[in-house]
Amino acid sequence: MSNLIPRGSLFDEFFKDMAPGFFIKPLHGDPLPQSIKVDVKENPDAYIVEAEIPGVSRDDIQVTIDGSIVTLRAEVRQMDAQTSNEKVLRSERYYGSVARSFQLPVEIDEESAKAKYDNGVLKLTLPKKRGRAGQRLAIE
Repeated sequence: MSNLIPRGSLFDEFFKDMAPGFFIKPLHGDPLPQSIKVDVKENPDAYIVEAEIPGVSRDDIQVTIDGSIVTLRAEVRQMDAQTSNEKVLRSERYYGSVARSFQLPVEIDEESAKAKYDNGVLKLTLPKKRGRAGQRLAIE
């Protein structure tokens, strides 16, 4: 059994009682996502990838294709807005990057690939590279 004290333990309760206004959970709820969630579909000519990347600017997303390996990267920034007549008492923001790589069964035609970002969903159309499919060798 571990001797480490888990989060949400006696220490948290102690500090909550000592200074109830100081240790407040973040206003934005969840921290940075651990990975980008994707759906991958296949048709005879291409792979269709839909990646969930909410709250990210189109300019902060990078898609890299290397043969059959697809890599998605996003810089996530969350900032609170402030007007000129406000006094900021507390500001919580986060910044970081998330990335996801996966390999598809067939190489991708990078020149014909397309990407579209709308309402937090990145949709990739990744055409399969034309050429000879795997050739079966005769065994002697």
